[in-house]
Amino acid sequence: MKIVTAKIPLPELRKMAGDIFGDFVKAVVDVERNIMAVGGELHADEETLLIENGSEQKNLWGINIYPELGRDERIEFDSMINISPRRGNRTRRIDDTIIREKITVIVGNLIIER
Repeated sequence: MKIVTAKIPLPELRKMAGDIFGDFVKAVVDVERNIMAVGGELHADEETLLIENGSEQKNLWGINIYPELGRDERIEFDSMINISPRRGNRTRRIDDTIIREKITVIVGNLIIER
């Protein structure tokens, strides 16, 4: 498990995916700090890692990244940590289109496509 603050190569994400789940890697994105944690078995583990390193829970959203898919299909906005009525999100899926777009941009900026 690691915090990604700069570029991470797509082959590294593929290896992480293969090591744990096969075709995807779990990630938690901090939409305020424009960083993410990847490689945990649970989104909650990545959430904890980010909080221990200065993130605020209100800015954290769980996703799954499928490295073998194209850039536009790669992100699945689904995690138990996303259930947060106080943030207006009552499902595992991130309902807010603005938050989803922000996550898409952040993840796109952090992954090197090679």
